[in-house]
Amino acid sequence: MFYFKYSDKEIDYLRKKDKKLSAVIDRIGMIKREVNPDLFGALVESVVGQQISGKAAATVRNRLYDLSKLDAVKLHAMTVEEIQACGVSMRKAGYIKGIAEAAVSKTVDFDMLKEMTDREIIEVLTKLKGVGVWTAEMLLIFSLMRPDVVSYGDLAIRRAMMELYGHKELPKERFLRYAKRYSPYGSVASLYLWELSH
Repeated sequence: MFYFKYSDKEIDYLRKKDKKLSAVIDRIGMIKREVNPDLFGALVESVVGQQISGKAAATVRNRLYDLSKLDAVKLHAMTVEEIQACGVSMRKAGYIKGIAEAAVSKTVDFDMLKEMTDREIIEVLTKLKGVGVWTAEMLLIFSLMRPDVVSYGDLAIRRAMMELYGHKELPKERFLRYAKRYSPYGSVASLYLWELSH
């Protein structure tokens, strides 16, 4: 089991920067959020999980894992129909096959992604069909453990910010002001905002 690593250093920084967030941190304490350092596997799982319940996603993931171990070469060797038979739509099966193809052909070098900046990684991953900015940002946090990601595309994060700061709406420039305040530890702030939105 791997968890998102952070310590008192990040927490003390966020506490100093934001009184309201500080109160949330005090109330919740340390958060243990699982991460998946296998970037390719995590990307396939996130595509599987789009727009379906957690339970359904887990079932599909387990079937896919049994057949392929979520290995790019094995997934690439499967037909779209075989992938679809695990319980995903034909469109999603095509996305998964495409991601495996990109990994095998090194169109996307998953090992090299670790060396890139957040922005570069988002640019590379969003060229893949079925992968949007939000999915790429979640991988930055939950696979690469990048320290400074606050996703505007994440409804729960926006909701939590509105609740925390008493806003009826959250235009992007206001969102970005908060994200800047949390920097360079935006990902840790994100963990607390998610907890708050539950």
